[in-house]
Amino acid sequence: MTKITPQPGIMDIALYQSGTAHVEGVSNVIKLSSNENPYGPSPKAIAAVQDSAAMLHRYPSSDHAGLRTAIGEQHGLNPEQVICGAGSDEIIAFLCQAYAGPGDEVLYTEHGFSMYRISALAAGATPVEVHERERVTDVDALLAGCTDRTKLVFIANPNNPTGTMIGAAEVARLADGLPPHAILVLDGAYAEYVSGFDAGVEIINARSNVVMTRTFSKLYGLGGIRVGWGYGPQDIIDVLNRLRGPFNVSASALVAAEAAIRDTAYVEFCLEENTKWRGWLAEALAALGVPSDTSCANFILARFSDQAEAEGCDAYLQSQGLIVRKVAGYNLPNALRITVGDENACRRIVDAVAAFKGGAK
Repeated sequence: MTKITPQPGIMDIALYQSGTAHVEGVSNVIKLSSNENPYGPSPKAIAAVQDSAAMLHRYPSSDHAGLRTAIGEQHGLNPEQVICGAGSDEIIAFLCQAYAGPGDEVLYTEHGFSMYRISALAAGATPVEVHERERVTDVDALLAGCTDRTKLVFIANPNNPTGTMIGAAEVARLADGLPPHAILVLDGAYAEYVSGFDAGVEIINARSNVVMTRTFSKLYGLGGIRVGWGYGPQDIIDVLNRLRGPFNVSASALVAAEAAIRDTAYVEFCLEENTKWRGWLAEALAALGVPSDTSCANFILARFSDQAEAEGCDAYLQSQGLIVRKVAGYNLPNALRITVGDENACRRIVDAVAAFKGGAK
């Protein structure tokens, strides 16, 4: 009897575990485990989705021209060099599918986003994990990790789940030091949270080996509708578009994202609130003996004395209806990733951690 087996690498993929959303037997739950915008999407994005409901029987645009134009206008980009996907995850998968396969290597940092490894394995490539320096991307370690088999190098900047980032000079040094056959991918899922940051646009425009991915799931509050995008050299974007399904982004997602990116007043409101409460949360937790690196995103990586304390605090927070994210799977067993919520959520977190720390003495 013939045994049916999947392609090599597929069974090495652990099933992705998303952030918990419910706690059995606990009401008034606040979810702070998935780095979602606590204020939700722009009202204009909601209205755009509602207006699109009457046209659900029509296929969406296959060229995404409206959204690509809006992205180009807001970020000063050539829309022809923009590709849209069902979340930035899909763009990451396209890159691995197009440029990595059996015998090739895909590099990423030890605390990097899990989809880099998953997408590499799905393409049949070998994922290679490279050490960071105190939870910060180490350019020298990445360059040392490159071989003649390296095809893609992923860094998230700012990084998830650490919240740290490296400057443009270091990113440029990394891009210029890669083997000629390798592509640097800048994951900018949290780039909007850094004031004045172009996420690597200037670096991309000056080189032929750098691409960036972006998402509408974080600052824009559209995680539930799945829309992201990528930007890079025209020849790479052309390759990715050959893999992209013609209707990979729904009509509702396209109009919601376009409305969201054009609502600059709402974006500024969300940014200001995040900056305010991110700083407050970090300082308040530090005062309780729970330090964190300076975060450049919409979450805090709270560090505890050991794994037992981190797990104990997580369990106590859940008992209080507060869901955060354990990150042992990201090689950070003594830490919890806490999304920056609104004022009420932040104050509840601090009060609960204070109660836990007091009870643990």
